Amino acid sequence: MPPNLTGYYCFVSQKNMEDYLQALNISLALRKIAGLLKPDKEIDHQGNHMTVRTLSTFRNYTVQFTVGEEFEEDLKSVDGRKCQAALGTYSPARAIF
Repeated sequence: MPPNLTGYYCFVSQKNMEDYLQALNISLALRKIAGLLKPDKEIDHQGNHMTVRTLSTFRNYTVQFTVGEEFEEDLKSVDGRKCQAALGTYSPARAIF
Protein backbone atom coordinates (compact mmCIF):
# COMPACT_ATOMS: atom_id res chain seq x y z
CA MET A 1 0.00 0.00 0.00
CA PRO A 2 1.38 3.46 -0.85
CA PRO A 3 1.84 6.02 1.91
CA ASN A 4 -1.23 8.11 2.69
CA LEU A 5 -1.33 11.01 0.23
CA THR A 6 -4.33 12.81 1.73
CA GLY A 7 -3.85 16.55 1.42
CA TYR A 8 -4.07 19.65 -0.71
CA TYR A 9 -1.37 20.11 -3.35
CA CYS A 10 -0.73 23.49 -4.97
CA PHE A 11 0.40 23.87 -8.56
CA VAL A 12 4.07 24.83 -8.88
CA SER A 13 5.11 24.50 -12.53
CA GLN A 14 4.73 22.56 -15.75
CA LYS A 15 7.22 21.63 -18.47
CA ASN A 16 6.44 20.60 -22.06
CA MET A 17 2.69 20.59 -21.41
CA GLU A 18 1.91 21.89 -24.92
CA ASP A 19 3.87 19.02 -26.54
CA TYR A 20 2.33 16.46 -24.20
CA LEU A 21 -1.22 17.60 -24.96
CA GLN A 22 -0.51 17.76 -28.67
CA ALA A 23 0.74 14.15 -28.58
CA LEU A 24 -2.62 13.23 -26.99
CA ASN A 25 -4.42 14.94 -29.91
CA ILE A 26 -5.98 17.56 -27.65
CA SER A 27 -7.46 20.41 -29.68
CA LEU A 28 -5.51 23.64 -30.04
CA ALA A 29 -8.14 25.59 -28.06
CA LEU A 30 -8.01 23.19 -25.09
CA ARG A 31 -4.19 23.15 -25.19
CA LYS A 32 -4.11 26.94 -24.94
CA ILE A 33 -6.59 26.94 -22.04
CA ALA A 34 -4.66 24.16 -20.26
CA GLY A 35 -1.43 26.14 -20.61
CA LEU A 36 -2.99 29.03 -18.71
CA LEU A 37 -4.39 26.96 -15.86
CA LYS A 38 -2.73 26.46 -12.51
CA PRO A 39 -4.75 23.52 -11.15
CA ASP A 40 -4.44 22.34 -7.58
CA LYS A 41 -5.12 18.77 -6.41
CA GLU A 42 -7.09 17.68 -3.37
CA ILE A 43 -6.52 14.03 -2.49
CA ASP A 44 -8.53 11.88 -0.10
CA HIS A 45 -6.67 8.60 0.43
CA GLN A 46 -8.37 5.93 2.55
CA GLY A 47 -6.55 2.58 2.49
CA ASN A 48 -6.34 1.54 -1.16
CA HIS A 49 -9.12 3.89 -2.27
CA MET A 50 -8.25 7.36 -3.60
CA THR A 51 -10.34 10.34 -4.65
CA VAL A 52 -8.40 13.00 -6.57
CA ARG A 53 -10.08 16.34 -7.23
CA THR A 54 -8.46 18.67 -9.76
CA LEU A 55 -9.43 22.25 -9.00
CA SER A 56 -9.03 25.15 -11.41
CA THR A 57 -10.72 28.35 -12.51
CA PHE A 58 -11.82 26.65 -15.77
CA ARG A 59 -13.29 23.36 -14.58
CA ASN A 60 -13.13 21.01 -11.61
CA TYR A 61 -12.70 17.29 -12.16
CA THR A 62 -12.92 14.29 -9.81
CA VAL A 63 -11.63 10.75 -10.27
CA GLN A 64 -11.96 7.85 -7.82
CA PHE A 65 -10.05 4.58 -8.02
CA THR A 66 -8.50 1.70 -6.11
CA VAL A 67 -4.70 1.63 -6.03
CA GLY A 68 -3.30 -1.24 -8.09
CA GLU A 69 -6.49 -1.82 -10.08
CA GLU A 70 -7.04 -0.65 -13.64
CA PHE A 71 -10.00 1.70 -14.01
CA GLU A 72 -11.74 3.60 -16.76
CA GLU A 73 -11.23 7.33 -16.43
CA ASP A 74 -14.12 9.23 -17.99
CA LEU A 75 -12.72 12.47 -19.40
CA LYS A 76 -15.99 13.37 -21.12
CA SER A 77 -16.27 16.61 -19.19
CA VAL A 78 -12.66 17.51 -20.06
CA ASP A 79 -12.16 16.52 -23.71
CA GLY A 80 -14.84 13.93 -24.50
CA ARG A 81 -12.68 10.81 -24.15
CA LYS A 82 -12.36 7.78 -21.89
CA CYS A 83 -9.09 6.07 -21.06
CA GLN A 84 -7.82 3.13 -19.05
CA ALA A 85 -5.55 4.06 -16.16
CA ALA A 86 -3.93 2.50 -13.11
CA LEU A 87 -1.83 3.72 -10.19
CA GLY A 88 0.49 0.98 -9.03
CA THR A 89 3.64 1.38 -7.01
CA TYR A 90 4.44 4.75 -5.52
CA SER A 91 7.77 6.54 -5.38
CA PRO A 92 7.85 10.01 -3.72
CA ALA A 93 10.57 11.11 -6.15
CA ARG A 94 8.36 10.29 -9.15
CA ALA A 95 4.88 11.31 -7.96
CA ILE A 96 2.90 12.83 -10.80
CA PHE A 97 -0.74 13.81 -10.57
